[in-house]
Amino acid sequence: MPFFSDFYARNFKLLLSGRTPAQHCACSSFQKIVGDHYVFADEESLDKYAHDETENLYYRPEIVVKPRTAEEISEIMKICHRDKIQVTPRGGGTGLSGGALPQLGGVLLSTERMNTILQIDERNLQVITEPGVITEVLQDAVKEKKLFYPPDPSSRGSCFIGGNIAENSGGPKAVKYGVVKDYVLNLEIVLPTGEIMWTGANVLKNSTGYNLTQLVVGSEGTLGIVTKIVLRLIPLPAFDVLMLVPFRNLEQAGEAVSAIFRAGFVPSAMELVEINALKIVSKFVESSAISIPDDIAAHLIIETDGNNMDVLMQDMEAIGNLLMNYDIGEIYFADDAQQKAELWKLRRRAAEAVKLIGYTIEEDTVVPRAELPALIRGVKELAAKFNFDVVCYGHAGDGNLHVRIRKEGIPNSYGNEEMHTILSELFVLVKSLGGTISGEHGIGLIQKGFMNLVFEEHHIRLMREIKKAFDPHNILNAGKIFDSK
Repeated sequence: MPFFSDFYARNFKLLLSGRTPAQHCACSSFQKIVGDHYVFADEESLDKYAHDETENLYYRPEIVVKPRTAEEISEIMKICHRDKIQVTPRGGGTGLSGGALPQLGGVLLSTERMNTILQIDERNLQVITEPGVITEVLQDAVKEKKLFYPPDPSSRGSCFIGGNIAENSGGPKAVKYGVVKDYVLNLEIVLPTGEIMWTGANVLKNSTGYNLTQLVVGSEGTLGIVTKIVLRLIPLPAFDVLMLVPFRNLEQAGEAVSAIFRAGFVPSAMELVEINALKIVSKFVESSAISIPDDIAAHLIIETDGNNMDVLMQDMEAIGNLLMNYDIGEIYFADDAQQKAELWKLRRRAAEAVKLIGYTIEEDTVVPRAELPALIRGVKELAAKFNFDVVCYGHAGDGNLHVRIRKEGIPNSYGNEEMHTILSELFVLVKSLGGTISGEHGIGLIQKGFMNLVFEEHHIRLMREIKKAFDPHNILNAGKIFDSK
């Protein structure tokens, strides 16, 4: 294992005894830093952290460490930097691109104990939080004070804020309110070399030097480990209205998305769910909330929010009238909070449901919203050409289509030559439509082989040079976004 080469040479006797150098560090230095109860090398713990939600991939770390503070992480990173030990940071383990998979072994550093909301500043509409706070927990905490943190990934009930920072997550509300980067004001991070630093300031405007805060957001844990986060908040809208629109033609559902925005409406969410995905998830959660006639191809979930219910109802009525130009079924309005929650449950659990029945490969394509019909058509043509099953769903309002693939004998795209060929064609199509290969899941491990389809070599070279400036020994989440060199 070359990434441990120097350390291995100095600890050859330990290897002969069956204990790796990383595990030896845990029994001595790491335990002194975080305590005996927060360092793990047993089989059960290593298995638990060997996978996330990415396909069916499995890579075991050699050791798991659970620090509580930035200072503890700093001491851990100083040891790992000195001895060139690989470190993989991990949040809630809900990632879909392999960003938290320790494919090079080494240390798995979990932030799950860093789970405190430190301050909700109502005067300045800000919250300061640690990275291990579950996204929905933070949303609920600020909601109690009539404040709103809009980014809400489908996994919000289990994903961590720190992981959302790493992937620049979005979710349904992104169409109106933006993604994580639009709410991050400042970050405390620990560098791969062990230094602790703040990337910016707790202000709404900052033109002081390079914007390191936004560089770290979306960097997938490759540049530093986030230990504190300052987020801006907005007032909580008083009302929301939700409707479900069935379409008899999948491409028409895509066309309607752009038409709604061109007519001057800005929904707070607009989600597309292909009918096969809806059937699967309805059965999975044992829900009969939505009628699924045989002639329906897809549904759009459309939500508006604001502080004037009369205006929201007028907007919904106008949107409904606009959609009469398409081949649609009967529009369904959610009358109360329970009905709204049921519809959102179906959408949010779609990925989990389809994966369980074999749609293990998920792509996170994004195109300008007017090109969504062309993307949908192209996906279906590729499925016919290469003989695979596919279901589509996603954040149609911002052109972000999640493509779930099931092909017999191929559980993973990563490392599979046939799937690489299929996905290359998909991503060439996406680029030709003015899009890119990931809207919110990140590149991580499984998409890095396609970076050359969307970037020139000098672009990738510049990214590598940035990585080297932060991480001279290439120990922090190495092999993610692009191969280690």
